[in-house]
Amino acid sequence: MASINLSSRDLDAFLALAHAQHFTRAAERCHLSQSAFSQKIARIEQVAGVALFERSTRHVTLTPEGEVFAQEVTRIQQDLQHAVSHLNELATRRIGKVAVAALPSVAAVWMPKVIARYRAANPNIRIELFDTLAGGGLALLREERVDMFITAGGDLREFDVTPLVNESFHLVCPVTHPLAGKRGVTLAQLKGQEMIHLARSSSVRQHLEAAGAAAQPNALEVEHLATVAALVAQGLGVSVVPELTLFHFQRAGLATVPVRDRRLRRPIVLARRKGKAMSVAAKAMVEEILSETKRKA
Repeated sequence: MASINLSSRDLDAFLALAHAQHFTRAAERCHLSQSAFSQKIARIEQVAGVALFERSTRHVTLTPEGEVFAQEVTRIQQDLQHAVSHLNELATRRIGKVAVAALPSVAAVWMPKVIARYRAANPNIRIELFDTLAGGGLALLREERVDMFITAGGDLREFDVTPLVNESFHLVCPVTHPLAGKRGVTLAQLKGQEMIHLARSSSVRQHLEAAGAAAQPNALEVEHLATVAALVAQGLGVSVVPELTLFHFQRAGLATVPVRDRRLRRPIVLARRKGKAMSVAAKAMVEEILSETKRKA
């Protein structure tokens, strides 16, 4: 099939003649000389391969093929106008969607304030928040179900990564524990303590082991921070957790003490798909997240 080379001005000229049914008036509407206008219409018919107008000394009327073409061109222009309007609404954040995955601690501590500010500035943008562990969040990102994932480091070479904060760790212990009143503790001071650990698959556990805090053979291992808090409160051991999770331990009978160890830091990062442009709505969410991390710095 030969290529069809018709511009939007060609289509405007065709519709102008279809509506005016007069070459001179149609040419004036298109700000063209009658000669140039006639040549344009002739070229359109040549490209179409069929006569689109019946010409008489007084009037110009559409042929049956011209009527079909007029309907199609009108539909195309309406679709284009709708597409441009929709694009403008997306660009000005009057409509749209943004989806964020975040580790549960980040989702609980940062995201409520982030979403509140974002929603106040962009009330028509639909927001989806997935509070998920690292494996689930990375799967959502790979499947393009979320625009971004806020996670705690790991092997993220397949993604574009923006560092957010380096999170410190804290000892959690009963208020009666000998270390509870300290201004800070080291990992060396925790040797020999009964420890309660999160599961080996968690980023918290992985960072602890990388810093040399290996689990004891008989140490309790659980999946959830709420369980850690309950076990520590019962006096069954102590635990070391990241700063963002401390809200789980704000209960009577528990104390938290900063761990002074440069090796023990959990990098919180924002991961995005490589080579994938973000929507205007998603970019605005990234800026709001960055603003929140600056407030925490």
